Parts: sequence; structure tokens; C-alpha cells
Amino acid sequence: MVAYAYATTLYVAAQAARLPSSLQPQAVAAVFFTSAACTVALAVLLALLRLRPPWWCACAVCEAYVTASWAAEFDNLCDWYAHLLRRAPGRTVHVHVLGNVLTANPPTVDHMLRGRFDNYPKGAPFSAILADFLGRGIFNVDGDSWLFQRKLAAAELASPALRCFAAGVVASELRCRLIPLLYSAAGDGDSSGDRLLDLQDVFRRFAFDCICRISFGLDPGCLELSLPMSAFADAFDTASMLSARRATAPMHVLWKLKRLLNVGEERELRDAIRLVDTLAAEVIRQRRKLGTAASGDDLLSRFMGSINDDKYLRDIVVSFMLAGRDTVASALTAFFLLLSDHPDVATAIRDEVSRVAGDDDRDGHAAASSEKLKDMHYVHAALHECMRLFPPVQFDSKFAAGDDMLPDGTFVARGTRVTYHAYAMGRMESVWGPDCAEFRPDRWLHDGRFVPESPYRYPVFQGGVRVCIGRELAIMEMKSVIVSVVQSFDIEAVGRSSHRPKFAPGLTATFAGGVPVRVRRRARARVSELRRPPR
Repeated sequence: MVAYAYATTLYVAAQAARLPSSLQPQAVAAVFFTSAACTVALAVLLALLRLRPPWWCACAVCEAYVTASWAAEFDNLCDWYAHLLRRAPGRTVHVHVLGNVLTANPPTVDHMLRGRFDNYPKGAPFSAILADFLGRGIFNVDGDSWLFQRKLAAAELASPALRCFAAGVVASELRCRLIPLLYSAAGDGDSSGDRLLDLQDVFRRFAFDCICRISFGLDPGCLELSLPMSAFADAFDTASMLSARRATAPMHVLWKLKRLLNVGEERELRDAIRLVDTLAAEVIRQRRKLGTAASGDDLLSRFMGSINDDKYLRDIVVSFMLAGRDTVASALTAFFLLLSDHPDVATAIRDEVSRVAGDDDRDGHAAASSEKLKDMHYVHAALHECMRLFPPVQFDSKFAAGDDMLPDGTFVARGTRVTYHAYAMGRMESVWGPDCAEFRPDRWLHDGRFVPESPYRYPVFQGGVRVCIGRELAIMEMKSVIVSVVQSFDIEAVGRSSHRPKFAPGLTATFAGGVPVRVRRRARARVSELRRPPR
């Protein structure tokens, strides 16, 4: 490399000597520039050699990851990881090229999220990956910033007034938007030419409307945007996908260099984030325009009362959009995909709704109250069973603040990324028994009542200090959708199955290509409409 740099410099100097004297100053500058560039390149190369590039690892796992040879047998990277973890004696695998320890061992998850919580923060490397998208939002920070956002949000989400308000918002969105949309898609229920819906897209729109009204006090229809809402939704999805891809790069210097040069996926990410910023800024502007008189109790108003920094508010808005839209939409999409393959579960849900809802079910779509939703144990079990197999967030990573020894005997050096893999854990015989691959809601029921599992066996909502503060709200929203939709419609997935899912890259589980479905009105719902008195 040194010889090449020296030879290049001599060549440029010789060519410069042949130029007219008027051009020689520029040529001399070119010589110095070329020499400096070659020197920098040499320094970078030597630094990389000292760091031992990860492709030097010759173990079978790293070779399969770098060459993507795992794709010959598995449809998704998460399925390959689950395969590796099932075979590992301690249910823990080290992917050296990523500097990542993966685990599906419940005692290790307990160790990370509770026992040694202080040693496993999100960490600066993780925050750097998502900083452009999530900034200083609650999912991307540690310490005082995380604690401040958590305390403020937790106090609001625990408020009976907000829970009542949220239930009303969800009921309104169901009654005025989601159910009419499904009725329209179903037509008269007898035609073989019923149009297809992308259920994943439908649930994303529904969840986005709900989170905007509950968290920001706004109906998305009031936003004055320069582009259609779909453009901003696409930008949100792109930003999520490309941010997640950063974490899969064997060397983070690669995406950082692309970001510096503004090329490739990093340029696409920057453009997407620019649109996300526009959407967040409009949410904040509109909230200020409405003032506290309209609805001063929503989450955004609470944060605006304590924060004057619009960039910080932007990060909070984007984080709540991610949590309220993507996770709920992911779980609901997976649920109805599973239901399409298991009509017996749909029948059991309808039986329970009819039994529990009583008079609320007279119209055939059970506008059940929050209290009656809580009594629907089978619905609760079916939803948790769905998220066991298809967790909305398939894995979560922390970075070790100091050296540590995991319960399975794995040594973790300071700075190592440690990931618990909820998707893999749901497919572990050692955790869930020999029928772990089956969709069986009954596994959560004892004497007909739902019995929760340890959050360290079932870390879908995390556990310990960082357990999801929006869990109860999300479950209420999802159960409301399930009860209303299952009572009135049969939803059939077209060309897709829960047995061989194909995921797209992203921060939450997203089905690649969407989930096209055919919606059919149930006969009972049509009869009840005929009996309904005219208005």
C-alpha cells in the first residue's frame, strides 16, 4: 500500500512537470491531495487490520451469516437463529461477526432484564444505529432521559380517565371506520369476485388513527400535509426497515461511511426520515394550534408542558407512533393469519363472546365493554398464543456495560451485544413443550381462566424495570378488534399461510408483501342487519 501511494504520487508529479507553467500550481495541489488521500486510505486499512475484521472468523455460524448460505434452507433469518438456538446446549449462540450473543434461555433473560439490569442498558452502539430515526425517544435511551419519559407516560397511561377515553376512541374507530371498511370489502357476502384487502395495511391505518387520537389528541384527518398520508406511512416503513438493516452489517463503519457520503440506502433513509420529521412537526404544530382547551390530557400535551425542545418532542412523537401503530398492527395481522388456518379457534371465540357479552351481542358484532372484555379469557389466551408464535418485536438487544457471566456459563465481555430472541423462544421445546410449534390457546387456560406466564419465558412485553407500560392499553385495543371482527366476518388469507411466513426487514415483525385476504360476511351478521329497525 505504501509503495502504491508513493508510486502514484511520483506519477502525478511527473505528469505535472510536463504541464505549462500556468497550470503547474493546480497540478502540485493535485499531487498533495492524491498523496494525502492515499495516506488516509493506508491508515484506515491498517486500523481495520488491527481491529481484526469480523470476516476473519471462520466458524460455521459466521461463515453462514456472511455468505447468507442459511437462506438455502430457511425463509427468514429469525428462523435460522431459532434453529441454531434449539441445537445449542445452553440455548445461547455467539455470532462473532456481529459481536452478538443470542439467547433463548429464560434464566438468561431474567438475568438481563432483572438480575443484572444495570449491566445491560440499550447502550451507545444501539442508540447510534437508531439515532437518526428515533433520536432520544424512550426506546432509544437509557438513564435519566428514559426514566423521565417513562414516569410521565406511565402516570398518564395508568389514569382511569385516559383508559376510558382510549376505550371510547377504539370503539369509535371500529364503529365508524374499520367495520364499515370490512362490510364494503365483503360486498353481499355471496359473490365470488369480492375484492382483496391487504389486512396488514388496514390494521396499520387503524392503529395509526387510534394512536394519534389517544396519544396526541388528534385525528389524522385534521393534519395539513403536503403529501397524502400514504406517502408518510411509506416513509415511516422505509425508515424502520433501513434502520434495522444497519444492525445486520458486520461492520458499522460501512453504514456510517455511506451516511457520511449520503449514498445508497443511507441516502434513502435520510429522505425517508425527512418525511417522518415533516409528519411529526405537523402533529406538534397541530397540537399547539388546538391548545389545551381541546384535550390537554393526551400524552403529547403532558410532554409539551415539560419540554420546550421541538427536536426532543419530535423523537417522542415518532417513538409513540412506532409503538402504537407497528406493534399493534403486527400482532393483529398475525392473529387473523393464524385464525384463517384455525377456524376452530374462531368458533371458540364466537362462543365465548356470545356467552360473556350477552345483550351487547344483539347486533352480531359485540360492542363489548372494557369490563366484559376482561372476562373473555379465551380471547385473551388466543391473543397471547398468537404473540408467542409471532411476537411483534422478534428480538431485543442490550450492550454489556461490564464483563459478565451468563447463567448458562457464557462469558460476555464489556461492550458485547446481548440479544434475547422472543421469536425463537416461542419455538423452543425446552420452554413450551413438544407442541411448541402449534397454535393452541388452551395452553394458557387453567379451569377456563387465563393464567399468565413468567415474562422471562414470554418476553413479548419485555420484563423487569423496562416492561412495556402500554401493554394493557394495547391488549384492550387488540381484543376489541378481535371481538368485533370475528363476530361479523370470516377472513380468509389468500396465497399466504401462518406455517411459512416471510418477513420483511424492520424494527417490528412485518409480513413481506402484505397479507391479502378475502372478507366474507357471516350469515348471522346479515340476518341481524335485516332485523335491525330502520333509522
